[in-house]
Amino acid sequence: MNIKLPGKADLLGDFWGALAAMLVALPSAIAFGVTIFAPLGGSFSAFGAIAGILGVVALGLIAAGFGGTKKLISAPCAPAAAVLSAFVIEAHGRAADPSDIIIMVTLIVLLAGVIQVTFGLIRLGQLIKYMPYPVVSGYLSGVGLYIIASQVPTFLGMPKGAHFLESMSGFRLWQWPSVVVGAVTIAAMLLAPKVTKAVPSIIIGLLAGVAAYFAIAFFNPAMLSLDQNAFVIGPISAEGGLSEVIFGKLSALRSFNFGVLGALVVPALTLAALLSIDTLKTCVVLDALTHSRHNSNRELIGQGLGNITSALIGGVGGAGTMGATLVNISSGAKTKFSGVLEGILALLAFLALGSLIAWVPIASLAAILIVIGVRMIDTHSFNFLRSRSTVFDFVVIVAVIVVALSVSLITASAVGVVLAIFLFIREQVGTSIIRRKTYGNKVFSKQVRVKAESEILRRKGDCSVLYELQGSLFFGTANQLYGELENDLKTREYLILDMHRVHAVDLTAAHVLEQVKDMLNERNGFLIFSRVPKSLPSGQDVYQYFGEVGLIRESKSVMVFDDIDDALEWVENRIIAEEIYVTEDETPLELHEFELFKGRQRKITDDLKEYVKEVSVKAKERIFSAGDDGQEIFLIRRGAVDITLATNDNESYRISSFGRGNFFGELAFLDGASRSADAFADSDVDLYVLSRSDFEKFATEHETSSIIFLEGLASVLAGRLRLTNIELSALD
Repeated sequence: MNIKLPGKADLLGDFWGALAAMLVALPSAIAFGVTIFAPLGGSFSAFGAIAGILGVVALGLIAAGFGGTKKLISAPCAPAAAVLSAFVIEAHGRAADPSDIIIMVTLIVLLAGVIQVTFGLIRLGQLIKYMPYPVVSGYLSGVGLYIIASQVPTFLGMPKGAHFLESMSGFRLWQWPSVVVGAVTIAAMLLAPKVTKAVPSIIIGLLAGVAAYFAIAFFNPAMLSLDQNAFVIGPISAEGGLSEVIFGKLSALRSFNFGVLGALVVPALTLAALLSIDTLKTCVVLDALTHSRHNSNRELIGQGLGNITSALIGGVGGAGTMGATLVNISSGAKTKFSGVLEGILALLAFLALGSLIAWVPIASLAAILIVIGVRMIDTHSFNFLRSRSTVFDFVVIVAVIVVALSVSLITASAVGVVLAIFLFIREQVGTSIIRRKTYGNKVFSKQVRVKAESEILRRKGDCSVLYELQGSLFFGTANQLYGELENDLKTREYLILDMHRVHAVDLTAAHVLEQVKDMLNERNGFLIFSRVPKSLPSGQDVYQYFGEVGLIRESKSVMVFDDIDDALEWVENRIIAEEIYVTEDETPLELHEFELFKGRQRKITDDLKEYVKEVSVKAKERIFSAGDDGQEIFLIRRGAVDITLATNDNESYRISSFGRGNFFGELAFLDGASRSADAFADSDVDLYVLSRSDFEKFATEHETSSIIFLEGLASVLAGRLRLTNIELSALD
């Protein structure tokens, strides 16, 4: 436990926050404890009340100490009461011995705590928070309705074992003192916030219920005795109650059949998941209110240790609770020590006021739980019926609720997990895995082409197609992938798949891609992968996986590139090579052979030749740098040049490439400004270099030729701009 004591000012705020939070958490915990164990018989109501109080103490001291989330209050909660009471009712229906049922409940809470600690240790905290909203909404609404249904018989004062429908129809058996006390409690809870916010409404409701009980007892003296009084919790004392809860369980362990442990795993797992979700949901709200950030995994460990401790001392399970936490904040709490103080104050209140708890009316506790249950129902989910796109989400909510009420909460949790998986698959299948599709005559590499090459790509480029994939490629989207590619498989020679935005790939999707490869191979086509992920957030190495399944083993029909631009350039070079014979041993171009002067009189280049310089640059050498004052234009006679920009992390990003017959550096040449990028020789390069000052001399002596030169320069630049427009239009 790592708790730093707050300063004097913070300690005072923590004390008042903890006091207010304890006043909210303690009555609810008593109600939850009574709800869990009351099905075993009236004598177990007091036992349940003590178990609820011990849960507040253990969770306050341990969860707050180890969890670390500031101002969070942990205590027994509605989901724990619903799951555990459902288990008790089911076990009691099988005629199990009450002492065995109590041990099983303790073991469920203990196992749930262990599971929560495990969740935290294996860092599942982030994942639990992302449980689909419809599933969580349905389950919590189901829990709320379950609590209401289970408390209505108690609210009406029905005999033990009466069910909801039986209770509603058997109005002749209603006990009017219970109904009045419960009604007064509910009315006080609902009206309290309109009168004052200084005192928690749950305290006002409980006090009003107690007052109503004694007012009725004034006319019925039998209600003033604790003996055989079914209207109140019954005899209880701090010393005797604690020994009964703790040491009674220890003695019961001697005869307990541990062979039933396997049957406790599912309830424990259900409880662990619900308590974790409830806690982390509260933490997210707390972060928003306090501008802080909790540690999900650490909090799960703290909550798990709190539940383990609660089970060991005889308490019930719990979680970080929204109501008590909000009261803690609004009452001035400053640090996580407020949670520890809340546990200490709960213990002191129990030791000092334990005898008074005996007079708390059962109907008043039932009324408090009914209000809590109503508030748990997500009425906003009915808005999902207004849109066709969210109707299925509403159906999921209803399905979880129906299973929770008709079968069991434990089964509903399993249904919720299955529906969560189904929702994920539906979302993945419903989302297109094709982010963008572009043909090769609409998208181009960074290699700047001469006019003749650009014309070839515009005419022949549609023999290639680029698919930018996104999302998960798995069995749910594999058929969609094949359907999207099918038409192009029959007509295109080059199929490029950009995998940069792919989140996951399974064997079914890999098999579909294998089929795509085979179909292209039959037509002498190529399947080209670019940016295949080597490290996804899930840990999957897609590149390695493709190799393991044989998709990218050495094959003439499959190519893999690290960058999409490299893939496009490779395809373009092949398309151009099919139209133009290109020799690997390039001879340097003469000035009149440049595209810049195509269709111009030879006299222009003859006049210009005496003003240009011939320069050779070795591969990888820098030609100029960003920020240089050079004002030359460079004409590439032989070789290739890369234009790059330096990023913030000192990496070089290639923005374009120029080959034989092209030119670069025209911006500084035209406007006289400094260089905006770096230029490197990609291979050994021979250049013609024309400086701005030499061009001005040329323009003075050969005015007409200089104008024609500038016209040629403008024409080529316009052609480049048109290609850019074509690419931009393909993005629409």
